[in-house]
Amino acid sequence: MTIEIVSARELGEDYRRPITEVFADAFGPDFSYFAKSTEQLTETFEHMLVLDLFYVALVDGRPAGITACTDGRQQCVTPDGGQLRKHLGLVNGTIAHLVFRREFLRTIPEAGGATASLEFVGTASRYQGRGVATALLRHLLALPGYGEYLLEDISDINTTALALYERLGFVEYKRRKVRHTRRTGINHYISMKLVQD
Repeated sequence: MTIEIVSARELGEDYRRPITEVFADAFGPDFSYFAKSTEQLTETFEHMLVLDLFYVALVDGRPAGITACTDGRQQCVTPDGGQLRKHLGLVNGTIAHLVFRREFLRTIPEAGGATASLEFVGTASRYQGRGVATALLRHLLALPGYGEYLLEDISDINTTALALYERLGFVEYKRRKVRHTRRTGINHYISMKLVQD
């Protein structure tokens, strides 16, 4: 299996749908309150990914994994209330818009200068456990111009991701208690950082 890492900008708009399919597949369980089907989530999210900030792991030419790389102030997703209501209905679309704006449109106070924020690290389910996320993150960690990398708000029940980040050298630097534990099983969101020599 050959993994090639390419910026979504290079791939262009023709790849927007397949990239969004990876996003919907990887993060579908997190959004199951709004929609159960990956197809509906793909249609819902297709408008909001800022492709200029995403990197894509291609396996045999097909998107298998994604990650956004920002400066902590750039928005890698731009949820539009009208589009969310169109795909999720009036009530769920309005709730989604409010939740997404609160969760996704925040800046990271610790970011700036030579710090990169790695966001939405996701692998399509059929490629999980095959080194896709590792290859993608290693590529991003080798980008010039950055000495520090942040991963924000990883759910404490995502033990596979947390273990991967630790293997790559990330360490926890803060955790945030959540209010939706009963519904999601998540107790905390964990933030991690890696400082390179």
